[in-house]
Amino acid sequence: MESETNVLGAELEGCSMDPVTGFMRDGYCYPLARDPGRHEICAVLTEEFLQFSKAQGNDLVTPRPELNFPGLEPGDRWCLCVPRWIEAREAGHAPPVVLAATSEDVLEDVSLETLREYSHEN
Repeated sequence: MESETNVLGAELEGCSMDPVTGFMRDGYCYPLARDPGRHEICAVLTEEFLQFSKAQGNDLVTPRPELNFPGLEPGDRWCLCVPRWIEAREAGHAPPVVLAATSEDVLEDVSLETLREYSHEN
């Protein structure tokens, strides 16, 4: 991973290695030109968000061994796509965000004030 900055202006921290997350499955949520989904928000998943995502056609709960995907549970940290998090927020289902592990590029679409409202650290 190239050097990256989080939304707080510090060095980007890892999101999760268990389960391993990130577009590159290296534990980090950072922008990549080849990642059109923008997996840049580190979130602590909730049952409410997982059910919302599944209803939108993105089942994050069911294990997919053929894709080396274990399935996710409430409490897991995961790099979410920026548009999905925004959609979940607008619907009242956004999960908490780990600010230190969320890419500064997210600030192009979501204000720091909004992210702080959803901060896992609160």
